[in-house]
Amino acid sequence: MSTHILKRLLDRLRDGGPPVRTDGGTAAAGSETAGGDSDLGSALSSLRESDAVRSAPFWLPPFLLMGFFVYGAISWNIVISLTDFGGLTLPTYDPSTFDLEMYRRAFSDGQFWIATRNTFVLLISFTGLSLAGGLGLAILVDRGIRFENWFRTVYLLPFSLSFVVTAVFWRWMYNFDSGLINAFLRGIGLDFVASKWLTGSIDTGALGAIPLVPDTFYFKLFAVIFALLWQFSGYAMVVYLAGLRAIPNDQYEAARVDGASILRMYRRVILPQLRASTVSAAVVLMVFALKAFDFLYVLFGSNPGPTADILSTMMYRQAFSANEWAYGSAIAVVLFVVALTVVAPYLYGEYRRGEL
Repeated sequence: MSTHILKRLLDRLRDGGPPVRTDGGTAAAGSETAGGDSDLGSALSSLRESDAVRSAPFWLPPFLLMGFFVYGAISWNIVISLTDFGGLTLPTYDPSTFDLEMYRRAFSDGQFWIATRNTFVLLISFTGLSLAGGLGLAILVDRGIRFENWFRTVYLLPFSLSFVVTAVFWRWMYNFDSGLINAFLRGIGLDFVASKWLTGSIDTGALGAIPLVPDTFYFKLFAVIFALLWQFSGYAMVVYLAGLRAIPNDQYEAARVDGASILRMYRRVILPQLRASTVSAAVVLMVFALKAFDFLYVLFGSNPGPTADILSTMMYRQAFSANEWAYGSAIAVVLFVVALTVVAPYLYGEYRRGEL
């Protein structure tokens, strides 16, 4: 039975009118009682046999769990951000006391804007460099080099590691006295290049007069971006490699027949067809950049300092170290909005194309 017929049946029964037949008409006056019971039973039977009801044991439990633990937690966090909850007493859930004081406090906090700046620097730099590195690796592997499978495995292996394992590994690599990076630089006679990568800085000198160039360049955020670049370039390579392998060989042959150089062929023929791969890889990489809390926490603890502090570490520090739960929740809401801004356009585009 179609949905509109069922709706008409329920409306007629509620209004006391003549019952509706399963074909959409109304029953005769003399057969209202029998016909109404029959149609109602048929409607209920059809409802029980519908795909949505029959599949409910499979989709309803995860739907309820997702709604409670994910969307319920997000909603509760938003409510907490509207209070002055400090963790020592129960929060007040009286809507008349809700206000935006914590958001005003965040937007007037210089530390919040520093963390926001670092978040976007990490987001944009890490994503852009990972895409560029992944594209270069994909083109190299796609050229049919020897030991292709071995190279592909080596490049993708870091992506399988957790942030915690990667951070411990790179903390040792960056060690000033015994780290592999400085040991290598000293071994080739470049002692003056060896630096305290996690705490050091360098004066930019005359370059500091250039707009947007700081007088002092700190290595912290650069060290984080470089380590994450090592971990995620392999993922971008795999995405781009799949896109390259999906391009028909006829297009390569046609470009060669037209006399196009390798550089021109990639710029005019190949790269425009990798737009979908670029968008999908960029969204995943940006999400991982926003989730870099684990990596920073292992390297620097809950307070990386103003040169590497991002919104997630500031949120953790305010909520769990300073017991400013409402303020930490407000920062978490801002971070959630940033993540939603990254993911929502991609999901909407996939929905418009009928792929979601």
